[in-house]
Amino acid sequence: MEVTLIEKEQIGEHKVIAAPENKVKELHAKLLDAQRLGNEFKSKVSLTFNTEDGPMRVETTVWSLTEKYVQIKSGVLIPLTAMIAVDF
Repeated sequence: MEVTLIEKEQIGEHKVIAAPENKVKELHAKLLDAQRLGNEFKSKVSLTFNTEDGPMRVETTVWSLTEKYVQIKSGVLIPLTAMIAVDF
């Protein structure tokens, strides 16, 4: 699977869709850790998510995590159902 690296400002240019496999439960602990890293240490993480154009990856700071979304800088929301991987 080829993943395209994009800037966080480009996320809105792509239609985010659900990942082929729902990994919400599997990734929840990593997303909580990513949120803590972002809030306490301003550390960036790599988020891979699914779009109509194929998997995309963004290096960013996670600001918050809700039941349905990961929020990154500038109020950009990525649905949890679209998440493929979280890497530190």
